[in-house]
Amino acid sequence: MMTISEQSSSRFVTVREGDDELNIHYNDLGEGPDVVVMMHGSGPGATGWANFQRNLDPLVDGGFRVLLIDLPGWGKSQSIVNGGSRSDLNARIVKGVIDQLGIEHTHILGNSMGGHSAVAFGLTYPERTGKLVLMGGGTGGASLFAPMPTEGIKLLNKLYRDPTLENLKRFNEVFVFDASVLTDDLLEARLANMLSRKDHLANFVKSLELNPRQFPDFGPRLPGLEASTLIVWGRQDRVVPMDAGFRLIAGIPDSRLHIFNQCGHWAQWEHADEFNRMVLDFLRH
Repeated sequence: MMTISEQSSSRFVTVREGDDELNIHYNDLGEGPDVVVMMHGSGPGATGWANFQRNLDPLVDGGFRVLLIDLPGWGKSQSIVNGGSRSDLNARIVKGVIDQLGIEHTHILGNSMGGHSAVAFGLTYPERTGKLVLMGGGTGGASLFAPMPTEGIKLLNKLYRDPTLENLKRFNEVFVFDASVLTDDLLEARLANMLSRKDHLANFVKSLELNPRQFPDFGPRLPGLEASTLIVWGRQDRVVPMDAGFRLIAGIPDSRLHIFNQCGHWAQWEHADEFNRMVLDFLRH
């Protein structure tokens, strides 16, 4: 088993976005011709490493090169105010990163915002896209069953505006099925991540004021998505309702859907072992 660490794998690259250049942080793990880009969700304090640390060893040991990209406005990447589609912005940034690294083709694994951004990448750069794995995200639009915005999104936006441990705990009560899996150490680390970059928090709020619909509805465009896609959802997801997964599988021609019971919005963490086996099998075959 290869020994991997956040610090030793930490890298930066400069990516052009319009007339600007953005300093983007990523972790580069493993070796091999097949690359997996992992794209995190939009929660305050989220980073590639924090979102996917339970999923790295199986991919690296399985012979994949893994890139964890901190998207603009999260982690150690440069902050940004975004008035357009956040998903399309993130797709352009991922393309910029792999261009700089000389990578022609990549699988993408995305959670929540990262899933929506993965679909944007696949629609815009089909020739650069391998397989997609989408967890709790992939298209915008209204739920047929859950009031929108969901209770999870309301608590997430409150956390951006008032980043306290109490509000973090309230969000996490609906974020996962069993909040006891989120230890005090994990919560304190997430809170520290949030408070260390108050510019990220402020700019996300400014972005919402400019454009409340940061994640547009890709539903009508899904039939044009060529990538083979694995969709993974939690039955008790209270952030992005499960019927979004049904809309994805109805729209994406080459897709399959797996639903975990007793699972919230963080399937790759809450059911890590089974998730990892399923993803490895999907990517290899």
